Amino acid sequence: MTESYIQQLFAERIGGKTFGKSTAIYKFEKIKRAKRAALDAHPHGELIDLGVGEPDEMAFPLSVRALSEEIQKPENRGYADNGGPEYRRAAAQWMDRVFGVAGLDPETEITHSIGSKAALSVLPATLINPGDVVIMTVPGYPVFGTHAQWYGGAVHNLELTAKNNFLPDLESIPADVLKRAKAIVLNYPNNPTGASATTEFFARAVDFARKHKLVIVSDAAYGALVFDGKPLSILSVPGAKDVAIELHSMSKAFNMTGWRLGFVCGNPLLVSAYGNVKDNSDSGQFLAIQKACAATLAHPDITAKIAAKYSRRMDMLVACLRKFGFDATKPKGSFFLYVRAPKAVTDGEGHHTAFQSAEDVSQWLITQKLISTVPWDDAGPYLRFSVTFIAKGEADERRVVGEIEKRFAGLKFEF
Repeated sequence: MTESYIQQLFAERIGGKTFGKSTAIYKFEKIKRAKRAALDAHPHGELIDLGVGEPDEMAFPLSVRALSEEIQKPENRGYADNGGPEYRRAAAQWMDRVFGVAGLDPETEITHSIGSKAALSVLPATLINPGDVVIMTVPGYPVFGTHAQWYGGAVHNLELTAKNNFLPDLESIPADVLKRAKAIVLNYPNNPTGASATTEFFARAVDFARKHKLVIVSDAAYGALVFDGKPLSILSVPGAKDVAIELHSMSKAFNMTGWRLGFVCGNPLLVSAYGNVKDNSDSGQFLAIQKACAATLAHPDITAKIAAKYSRRMDMLVACLRKFGFDATKPKGSFFLYVRAPKAVTDGEGHHTAFQSAEDVSQWLITQKLISTVPWDDAGPYLRFSVTFIAKGEADERRVVGEIEKRFAGLKFEF
């Protein structure tokens, strides 16, 4: 068939004339293919999925009942545009109760989002012109940077390393980059490292942003999922609302991934700009979902129960990995465990396998041990383990982690 003229029309931002012709395979697609192949080779085997970055359980019954009730009300049937007042008010109260951020105005300082990913894709349109720079951290979630580049902007990456407790070294940003920079994106508790920020770091970041006339986009999708201490919002730092906008999500903290709801809050001018672009991008999330989520936000004890489960699982997984030489340290929040990848492994029969990257290790674990992880090679070779694996109750959790230990038995990892 003759190549369609449509091939010549694609925008350069997605590849232009070469769109769809690349043979490169995205790492998550490689993982999916490897999992399928492993299960085909072992049709009766159990794949232990430690790579999935989403909750393993449904939303709590309270949330489901609230949605069931709200979905039947005719007043909830129409377009939501930039949201209903109930969810904004509930979000303001939740920010006060959970993070100690008091006084957010539901009318001017909070607007709903159709999940954090949607917010990260909309916000660059409010800030980025051709030639502008956005400062991102790697490894990390690239959506804001991708959209910034689509608007003609550029990305400057800051590596997250163990040396700095996986916090970015702001002072390492070159002066010429800072002159063109508009925004810096921070994500704590962090995906994939699991690291948490401190009040002191956020205070430094706020001062840095003010000094260099930057906007801080604080992606706090895992903000309430903490094992140790009180959840921390950048907006709790004095002066943060002058420079920052923060993103929150129902997905991780309330087992509501598929519900697609969150909110942005903070600087009223940034919130207004976000709402303006969003109003030209979508017609709002279903009001019944917003009202059910408003009812859910009134119960932060739900998040505490979820966090307790992840904390328990994290203790088990850390103990298991340390037995085999992994330098695993329990994070203070999120559901991710980030550990340096081994350089090689020798099995009980003396077979030696060397690894050139974390991706090599991840593929080996899937194909040889039916254990799925996510590799990160952006700032050194690391593996991300997620404790959102499928398990029904504590006894089953112990069984799953015990199965990992059985599959690792006899292996000698080299680091």
